[in-house]
Amino acid sequence: MHKVQESFLSMNSTVAIEVENVTKRFGDFTAVRNVSLELKSSDSIGIIGPNGAGKTTLVNLITGYYTPDRGSIRIFGKEISSFTPAERVSFGVLRTFQLVHVFDNLSVYENVALSLYRRQTGKHALLQSFFRSLGDEANLRKVEEVLDLFHLSSLEREQVGNLSLGDKKKLELAMIYVVDPEVMILDEPFAGLGDQEIDEILPILKNAVQKQKKTMLIVEHKLSKLTSIVENIAVMHEGAIIASGPCEETLNHPEVRRSYWKLDSCPDPTETK
Repeated sequence: MHKVQESFLSMNSTVAIEVENVTKRFGDFTAVRNVSLELKSSDSIGIIGPNGAGKTTLVNLITGYYTPDRGSIRIFGKEISSFTPAERVSFGVLRTFQLVHVFDNLSVYENVALSLYRRQTGKHALLQSFFRSLGDEANLRKVEEVLDLFHLSSLEREQVGNLSLGDKKKLELAMIYVVDPEVMILDEPFAGLGDQEIDEILPILKNAVQKQKKTMLIVEHKLSKLTSIVENIAVMHEGAIIASGPCEETLNHPEVRRSYWKLDSCPDPTETK
């Protein structure tokens, strides 16, 4: 275990995440190949690419679920390549998953409250102390505000195992949002959601990026939705980043047209890949 500084805010760096020359292999297969990526504090970036391009592997490297074979990863200037996922959470970096991670045997309210409690205490909750914390008025207000924001108030007493996939996705986002993370990493947040459900979440994410200036990295296939949220895009192909920068400029990059769009002409960046 590593000794983690109490506050990432004390670190003298305006760069939230810095990936430098990172490679990850699984046997003979190179999933991520010499990737470098920088995400400054208060900026947002989307990562796109075909299935198997290495997007989720890169997210797993950043969040500590994989260790790079080569290269370095820094969070707010701190080298964390060998840190565990829990240690990286202490730096304010939280993520969602392609497959929803929620507690089916608890209510919607209890899931969001548990997420807040674990962030405040820095440990897994003992049931007795956790349920006692539910009586804290400040926590109660914060949980209820977030439930309302994600249109989950009417379901707050519902057991999560009874929810639809769309409501579980919204709940997972709410569980991250309630702890006010410094960096939000979202792995295909719209997967499995209908247009109405996406349209409910989009304004929340837009507000987080554009008004609250949350630092956000999003992996997403629904390109038209992604470009309405983020400022920049990185395109991955065969484990490498082939282009990155402002959305329209990057989508019209010659290598992106060849490798991602399979076109010689410029695509309409509002269309969904």
